[in-house]
Amino acid sequence: MSAAMPDMVRAQSATEPPPKSLPPDEFSAAAAAPVPIEVKARPIPSFDTRDHARVRFGALEYRSGLVLTSSFPGFGGLSGLRLDAKGERFIALSDHGSWFTGRILYQGRAMTGLDDVEAAPMLGPDGKPITARGWFDSESIALDGTVVYVGLERVNQVLRFDFAKGFTRARGEVFAMPPAVKKLPFNKGLEALVFVPKGLPLAGTLIAMSERGLDRDGNLIAFLVGGPTPGQFSIRRSKNFDISDAVLLPSGDLLVLERKFSLLSGVGIRIRRIALKSLAPGAAVDGPAIFEADLGEEIDNMEGIDAHVTPEGDTVLTMISDDNFSPIQRTLLLQFKLVD
Repeated sequence: MSAAMPDMVRAQSATEPPPKSLPPDEFSAAAAAPVPIEVKARPIPSFDTRDHARVRFGALEYRSGLVLTSSFPGFGGLSGLRLDAKGERFIALSDHGSWFTGRILYQGRAMTGLDDVEAAPMLGPDGKPITARGWFDSESIALDGTVVYVGLERVNQVLRFDFAKGFTRARGEVFAMPPAVKKLPFNKGLEALVFVPKGLPLAGTLIAMSERGLDRDGNLIAFLVGGPTPGQFSIRRSKNFDISDAVLLPSGDLLVLERKFSLLSGVGIRIRRIALKSLAPGAAVDGPAIFEADLGEEIDNMEGIDAHVTPEGDTVLTMISDDNFSPIQRTLLLQFKLVD
């Protein structure tokens, strides 16, 4: 699918690190200094473990994938990422309250590894790591220029960081959310955040989606925060899928990444496409599934998704998995071209 990237380019600027020449007093305490880490990457030549020649999966075409590993003890648990307009520089977050930044390396259109990777603790209003407050489970991320919103699932609140003030050393301030957010279930709360840029319906709105907070009809609870029409809405739940992340396309469509797990059927993931203009207070929105995969494909606990547009006009989706710091799970970075 081809599309031009409008004002969404502006929403990627938080991925750029600050000039090295900034004076020390522009940053928080030295204890928060980012740490360079090495991340190794092993290519995933085919997505389908049963048919290595297959590249088409629903509306997506497989481009490349990597299995990521690192000896750094805090690496893992990656629950969300945002890329720059080129699909190179990234900000990722761990559900243990850490930032990871760096660059994706390419050979042609295939990812080959990561470079310039740094890890840093996520800081609270007092300049101390948020984990010191018992805050962690940082599960979702949205960008608005240099402003970064992070959803904390178990305490069901959002922190707002201005990366112009020290990049990953910026302090997060509690961002006011609707009271109903606090009523979301423990460990099934805020799981996806998307900020709507200028030029699209609902511009200026922060869309917040729960993993499995259910309304009285059994649908997934979500919120429109700020913007022209703030309020609560629902996303229809089906086939026991829960929300794990979302991304907004330049076309004005919302792609919702979902997953499910059961002892009988194992792990599955799905992407649904929902028209942004259908979101409104009180609405129950739905959209077609454009992609599904299970353990017959190279998936894991896929928790993050973002999109960028190549110079050729291809819309590329990037997904990342949360390994839960488990030796039997993997950190995967996957890329697909959106073809329908």
